[in-house]
Amino acid sequence: MNQPDPKISAAPPIIRQLDDAAINRIAAGEVVERPASAVKELVENALDAGARRIEVSYADGGKTLIRVSDDGCGIAPDDLPLALSRHATSKIDGSDLLNIHTFGFRGEALPSLGAVGRLTITSRAQAHDAAEVAVSGGEMSGVKPAALNAGTIVTLRDLFHATPARLKFMRTDRAEAQAITDVVKRLAMAEPFVGFTLRDVSGGGEGRVTFRADPETGDLFDALHGRLARILGTEFAENALRIDATREGLQMRGYAALPTYSRGSSVAQYLFVNARPVRDKMLYGALRAAYHDFLSRERHPAAALFIECDPTLVDVNVHPAKSEVRFRDPGLARGLIVSGLRHALAEAGHRASTTVAGATLGAMRPEPTGAPRVYQMDRPSAQARAASYQAQAPGFADMQSEWSARVEPTVTEDATPEAPPREDLPLGAARAQVHENYIVAQTADGMVIVDQHAAHERLVYEKLKHQMDENGVTSQALLIPEIIEMSEGDAARLLELSDDLARLGLHIEGFGPGTIAVRETPAILGQCDARALVLDILDELADQGDSLTLRAHIEAILSRVACHGSIRSGRRMQAEEMNALLREMEATPHSGQCNHGRPTYVELKLADIERLFGRT
Repeated sequence: MNQPDPKISAAPPIIRQLDDAAINRIAAGEVVERPASAVKELVENALDAGARRIEVSYADGGKTLIRVSDDGCGIAPDDLPLALSRHATSKIDGSDLLNIHTFGFRGEALPSLGAVGRLTITSRAQAHDAAEVAVSGGEMSGVKPAALNAGTIVTLRDLFHATPARLKFMRTDRAEAQAITDVVKRLAMAEPFVGFTLRDVSGGGEGRVTFRADPETGDLFDALHGRLARILGTEFAENALRIDATREGLQMRGYAALPTYSRGSSVAQYLFVNARPVRDKMLYGALRAAYHDFLSRERHPAAALFIECDPTLVDVNVHPAKSEVRFRDPGLARGLIVSGLRHALAEAGHRASTTVAGATLGAMRPEPTGAPRVYQMDRPSAQARAASYQAQAPGFADMQSEWSARVEPTVTEDATPEAPPREDLPLGAARAQVHENYIVAQTADGMVIVDQHAAHERLVYEKLKHQMDENGVTSQALLIPEIIEMSEGDAARLLELSDDLARLGLHIEGFGPGTIAVRETPAILGQCDARALVLDILDELADQGDSLTLRAHIEAILSRVACHGSIRSGRRMQAEEMNALLREMEATPHSGQCNHGRPTYVELKLADIERLFGRT
């Protein structure tokens, strides 16, 4: 404690002007965090140059070599030294820092890379000869002629050789290569009409292609669908809903997967703003909120969403990495995502993902082939042999009432038979009930197996939510109002939402500076901790800018009510009841999954069933 502070010297501190090399190395710490950051900056420059094909090569996870080649407009020889100067860019003129139409605009990437690595730029612009310039550790060489047909090749070797301390923070070659792949795939999603090739040249030679995406054709949605199928897989493309929504100058396009096609983590969530990949907490929260009523807590949706808007409505100059954005009206962007996704999910109706059927077929295994040894105890009894012979006799039709599980139209005395259910409907006609829980229905080209309890639980839940939206939530007055103290800013934020909370049965009002009085709570919650509920809402407002806590609590109770009020497992149903359940599922949105995101039915095509029995 008695030792002098080493940061305090006897002499007064002197203010010094840092040289350009030190400034560039400091800037590189913000812009270039790892090899993937360098790849991102260079590929974005290629896209801004109008490239239609881009090839990225790397060695040793990008630590020893990164090379980005493109067929863009190129750089004139006289402009090459200027391109390596700080804050020199062709993207903006500096008069308006909000009207940004390009990926890059800060003019920091190339000089930062040249300050921490060995950078070489070879480029040829139209009507100019090819030229090359190199910079190593901030020291630039002169411009010299080069051989190149068109475009630009940027080669970065020995990243962070000028700042060896940064090399200690690098991860393994495999981890860095995976980060580079993720960056290229995200940019490839944003530009479906541009071809991308990623090549690992570790060890020299041509290397091996680790990722390739050829330019897509067609309109925007067709091209995007093809590119997402290439990157995220055909299963995502087959089970994704087309999203196209607009609200007050913001447009959202893309694809979002069905709730039954969910993931165990958020790795399949991709968000873009004006084609720029972003990792924005508010936007991810909106995506989670749109699915909160269809997925359990441990499951996550899969989506690739692109928000387009006037550049003046969003600020991308929040961080040098440009991965964060700030909307002028965050609530508008959040509302667009939630409403757009919920509308698309409602239009999907009872649809469930095809992966459910695939998992079902995969769970089926044929019996072992060959003639297994028959033990005495396995030999059929005389009664079993007699029943088998009778079933094979010409009079087998007479045994249907005893042996068949087929559902037939009900016939009563002095009445005509009911019209048989139609098999051409989406969920077909009920044919049997097995284990008093599963309905087997026949469709025009296959069969459907329905979990009667899960399906009816979802139907009852949707009815309860519809009644709540129409009639509101009944509230109960507190005998003694709950007085909650907080900061004046938090109180003001809550009071702004007082009308929305009142529609959900929670009535609050101001009770002095920084104080909220809770006078009524939702009756369906019973005896609840009003203070804890209000503080949870406040925390969610601070974290995401909006709160679904109260509605989530109410809907959780409605879900439990629907579970107890639905058809129980083990109940035998009549043919009319089973077909009525199928028709109601077809007419009810979100009936393809239960309240926890599990599928309510499995559809098997006739071709798949025939393949199981080797009939193809």
